[in-house]
Amino acid sequence: MATARSYHRWSSPSLQRDMELLVFGHGGARVVAFPTSAGRFFDWEDRGLISSLNDHLENGWIQIFCVDSVDGESWYAKDRHPADRAKRHVEYDHYVLNEVLPFTAERNPNPFLIVTGASFGAYHAANFAFRYPHLVGRIIGMSGYYDIKRWTGDYSDDNVYSNNPCDFLAHEHDPARLDALRNIDIILTIGRTDSALANNEFLSGVLWSKNIGHAFRIWDGQAHDWPVWEQMLRLYMGGHD
Repeated sequence: MATARSYHRWSSPSLQRDMELLVFGHGGARVVAFPTSAGRFFDWEDRGLISSLNDHLENGWIQIFCVDSVDGESWYAKDRHPADRAKRHVEYDHYVLNEVLPFTAERNPNPFLIVTGASFGAYHAANFAFRYPHLVGRIIGMSGYYDIKRWTGDYSDDNVYSNNPCDFLAHEHDPARLDALRNIDIILTIGRTDSALANNEFLSGVLWSKNIGHAFRIWDGQAHDWPVWEQMLRLYMGGHD
């Protein structure tokens, strides 16, 4: 049986440009999948991640919404001042929150939301989940780096800070937000020789310091490639082992 697939495009009020996405599956938990660094909405399909989850999709366990990125206009726009990069990311955040999430809910009333991504997509997934913990049931962050100041040359302002999980989580004291964070099934996975390992260990330490339980899984080797991300997704899509 072929997995249901549909293409969607609309003019985004948040971003003032057209945005595209792909939807796979017909029901189950909603999954928002972010592309890798400056990637596109079709990368998950082209690189085999969608086909690796065919049984989940065909059985109606999950429905995947593959979103596009504007990384080339935000964090990766090296010709722009970091403040302008952060502002563009905030607009992207509004797009995901105020346009993509309502779109997913209109198509699928399942209340359980999973956010996931690999490499820079893992940053997007984690940042969104930690900013809006009351909306997210599970995060799967694969081979990510979660300190956005790596892209701002250590520049920070309110927009950078509020989109930098390594900063804002360390200073989180609101009881309601902490309770919501503790209710997320958080899965962070990284290769033992990945250059981002130390950052993952740091973020894990921040989470434990706030009594936010999570699964932190270290894989052999670098584990920073599409075939390994396929394995990770199949292993963790239903929760941590």
